[in-house]
Amino acid sequence: MSAMNFMEKLPDGTEIEWKVLDKLVNTVTAPEKLKREAYRVTGKVPIIDQGIEFIAGYTDEDIATVEIDKYIIFGDHSEHIKYVDFAFIQGADGLKILRPIFDNSKYIYYAFQNFYQKELSYKRHWSTAKETLIPIPCPENPKKSLEIQTEIVRILDAFTELTAELTAELTAELTARKKQYNYYRDQLLSFEEGEVELKPLGDIGDVKMCKRILKNETQSEGDVPFYKIGTFGKQADAFISSEIYESYKSRYSFPKKGDVLISASGTIGRAVVYDGQPAYFQDSNIVWLDNDESIVTNRYLWHFYKVARWFVSEGGTIDRLYNDNIRKTKIPVPYPNNPKKSLAEQARIVAILDKFDALTNSISEGLPREIALRQKQYAYYRDLLLNFPKPKEVAA
Repeated sequence: MSAMNFMEKLPDGTEIEWKVLDKLVNTVTAPEKLKREAYRVTGKVPIIDQGIEFIAGYTDEDIATVEIDKYIIFGDHSEHIKYVDFAFIQGADGLKILRPIFDNSKYIYYAFQNFYQKELSYKRHWSTAKETLIPIPCPENPKKSLEIQTEIVRILDAFTELTAELTAELTAELTARKKQYNYYRDQLLSFEEGEVELKPLGDIGDVKMCKRILKNETQSEGDVPFYKIGTFGKQADAFISSEIYESYKSRYSFPKKGDVLISASGTIGRAVVYDGQPAYFQDSNIVWLDNDESIVTNRYLWHFYKVARWFVSEGGTIDRLYNDNIRKTKIPVPYPNNPKKSLAEQARIVAILDKFDALTNSISEGLPREIALRQKQYAYYRDLLLNFPKPKEVAA
């Protein structure tokens, strides 16, 4: 039976009781929590870590595990909920192991997942997540109630399996496309001897960074996002005032639209193209090359950064990208004695690589968008199946 047909066949006026999750589950205490350094790479018993991820098993069978049963695991301080029906080891604090009181664990899992995610903004912690309301159909008729819940679980299990299969196929295709992109990028950035000159980046531009922003100049909300190394290329969690932004932008170094910003710590050399919108960037941790585009274009530089072998002194390692590392790193410049031909060749390479990049990395194009659509489709049907009407006193 489809989700639509099932909902249509539910009797009009089916009684629904909305129960608080905390009244439907018991919290289980794990017998032992392992520190990360105790993890081992092989073994039979899976370890569940923060973020609700399964990691390496543990080889020592004497380590106490959470016994086989049906559990819902909630990652406190996270957005993760997982259903588990096998023995495991709790590998981190901050996990709530929930055992449903009644024989409807999978239904509770799906309902918790659905309504928790709708109210995520204020339910990130168990103290509030446990108040999530779960719809129980036909509460006065346990047999009928379980039949309805079982049918909902059956439909959602089928959707879950189908979504997983489609996502696996699309992910495999995406992986293949990424390999193809990497292959062509490597080929296109390789040149016959005599057609290219390996120029130090310092010969085509100066390394720049923004003026330092002090902690007392930032705020949790504000006019202009301030990106630190931890939020670079993501969502800013700090802001500065428009006054500071305009003042520093006009008086000190600041990137132009199209300049390629790179991370100098953390994930070394991660590149983000500055889109020209008001934003400010942490000094020394986020830098850019103020390059001469008559020699090397910004877009060509962006693709090069993905394969750059940063200059490292002999015998050294790199845990931070200093300005000298950037200046001495060499970039292949095609036809260096013919600027017009060089820029034309760079444009040709960029056009090919941009197409591969759009296909593999853009969420609005190609395969990643298909994966996102499949996941949204699953969430839609889950919501449809659990869309029981709330009485006014509950809905308020």
